[in-house]
Amino acid sequence: INKMLTFDSVKLRLEREQSLSYMEFNYMILQAYDFYELNKSYKCNLQIGGSDQWGNIVNGVELIKRHSSKEVFGLTTPLITMASGAKMGKTETGAVWLDKKLLSSYDYWQFWRNVDDRDLEKFLNMFTDIPVDEIKKRKQENINDLKILLANQATSMLHGEDESKKSFQQAKKIFSDNSSDEGLPNIKLDKGEIENKNLSDIILFAKLERSKSEIKRLIKNNGIKINNSKIEKDLSFSEIKLSNNSYFKLSIGKKKHYKIEIN
Repeated sequence: INKMLTFDSVKLRLEREQSLSYMEFNYMILQAYDFYELNKSYKCNLQIGGSDQWGNIVNGVELIKRHSSKEVFGLTTPLITMASGAKMGKTETGAVWLDKKLLSSYDYWQFWRNVDDRDLEKFLNMFTDIPVDEIKKRKQENINDLKILLANQATSMLHGEDESKKSFQQAKKIFSDNSSDEGLPNIKLDKGEIENKNLSDIILFAKLERSKSEIKRLIKNNGIKINNSKIEKDLSFSEIKLSNNSYFKLSIGKKKHYKIEIN
């Protein structure tokens, strides 16, 4: 316990009088033991993590040294943060998953297309292979064109050039012709799970927004459309008109459009 209390991550929490659970202390122990087991079973001698993991990694290094006298290493990199102050990571709401099963290539493309203006140059440097000098020269270009460049490059790097082009064309079609449902991201929902819910609950259930208060604010400001028509209240499911009795088009703000298919 005394050793754990020396880590900055713990000291800062205590100085701010923020609670620190027993589970969080256990996390350090378990991560150290995890490194020990990986070294013993698979000869893993390097653990890489964000800078906030330094104390946990050091615990593992010392545990391995104490039990086997083996030399192992830890490598940390600065946390990637956005202009809002939020970090990029799998524990964050709206995580940017690399696995296509968890985040489609289109949604991945859209994430980069919609980054904060203040993050654009940093992310072009970090997440593309475009030379630094070229990025500096292109700083004066239209900011939306540069965001598309970022989205195309980042998506191509992860999902391949074909998926990147497909995502770009899909977005282009959606935003140049909002009357069309073709090419929209398809969200499938079970009727039995949503028929007694309001629209705000359905949006939360489908994980398309983070909070009910934000959804209600959007409705109040005419920021949500059903089948291209603005709504003025939080509709019940029975009030939503389904096309072909099977789906409806949902628009959240100017940039998010979905085909909600009811099974």
